[in-house]
Amino acid sequence: MVKQVVTTCFVLFHCIISYWAFMSSCSIQSSTKIIIPAIARYFGTRSRYEDVNTYLIDDILAINNSLVTLPSSKCSEIHMTVIIRHGTRYPTTKNIKKMRKFYDLVVRDAAVNWNYLSEIKSQWKMWYTDDMDGRLVDKGREDHRHLAQRLIKWFPSLLTQENVRQRRVKLITSSKHRCVNSTIAFRKGLMEGLNIEDELEISVNDTLMRYFEQCKRFVKEVENNDTALEELQRFNDGPEMKRIVEKMADRLEVPYTNITDESVEAGFFLCAYEFAIQNLNSPWCQLYDEVDAQVLEYAGDLKQYWKRSYGYEINSKSSCILFHDLFHRLDQVVAQINSDDIVSEAVTVQVGHGETLLPLVTLLDLFKDDTHLSSTDFATQHNRIFKSGKIVPYAANLLVVLYKCPEGIRMGVRMNEKSLTLPGLTDPVPMYEDVKKRYRALLEGCDQETVCKINNS
Repeated sequence: MVKQVVTTCFVLFHCIISYWAFMSSCSIQSSTKIIIPAIARYFGTRSRYEDVNTYLIDDILAINNSLVTLPSSKCSEIHMTVIIRHGTRYPTTKNIKKMRKFYDLVVRDAAVNWNYLSEIKSQWKMWYTDDMDGRLVDKGREDHRHLAQRLIKWFPSLLTQENVRQRRVKLITSSKHRCVNSTIAFRKGLMEGLNIEDELEISVNDTLMRYFEQCKRFVKEVENNDTALEELQRFNDGPEMKRIVEKMADRLEVPYTNITDESVEAGFFLCAYEFAIQNLNSPWCQLYDEVDAQVLEYAGDLKQYWKRSYGYEINSKSSCILFHDLFHRLDQVVAQINSDDIVSEAVTVQVGHGETLLPLVTLLDLFKDDTHLSSTDFATQHNRIFKSGKIVPYAANLLVVLYKCPEGIRMGVRMNEKSLTLPGLTDPVPMYEDVKKRYRALLEGCDQETVCKINNS
């Protein structure tokens, strides 16, 4: 009897301990729930993909059918090309040095007048090292692995075991390590999602995925031209940025001369990278309010606009080679369908950079405002279409899909898993021939050799 009571008490005690362990675990999980910085929406090209598609925060493998327009149910998918930016990465060495300089200034000179400054000075350590230099982080691998698995859900008739085994799925990447590793992660997600062994080869093609380096006119007139970003420099010297510089000096209680536009940008980067890489709401984020963040976002957008987008015609024209590669492939698929042949390339995945994607998006006339972004228009541009964080966050993707329909071949376009209606067309899934008519001038005249030739006259 005594033995039975002892046994019963032991079991009860064990259950109580297990219960409290479970409740403690739940409490820990709850307490470590990610707190999104209030300024996260303004991180520009350093934005997380799931902050553009917020439904992914709760379920990273979810697909949102309400964001997509499909053709008739009588249509079937026959091909998909997706061009993807690499996943979340470390800062480049250039930015790490700027961040370290600002960190050293704060630790050395800032007054401890707020809790977050005390935390930065006594607890936060500068953990970024120069050798990180833009390398892919674990979060970046997950970005691509999860994207692959969502695309399986979106296109179950294209991303199939058979198409993989028959080599009808192609993987192409830039040679940069962050792109190669993103592609490897995408392949892993694909293989896991399809439950097959690794059978896909990866080809490196910088001619396509780093075309901007090989366009001599772009390199001369924009990339290596100190005057190409005059609008950005004017903005950095203007009243909006001056107010942020003075506010930062006041917060830190340091002389105004100690803080520059580069300083406030570096602190903003410390906040953005900490959140993107480690899901942390860093104490650095507390140095900025929403107005500060809007100004810094606009500065980043000015840089992207004038260096990669609508600022100069050569920015978009430098992507002619990628544009023609896409339409050549689509034409080949259409010809195979019309001849009742098997489609030789059911899915093409091309992994590159924001610098790969943004000029192509621009060439297609997407996300275009009525006026140029300029240094003096910050106050009137809050509702601008061109916001780089919405267009090219980490793992941003432009997806083109062809459908075989009773009336012919149709084409759909998605940006970051949302349907787009191409400018100049009213049908969100137009006939492919109508798309070609819309872009006829580019298809006939956008010759890479000609547009990238340096004019010496």
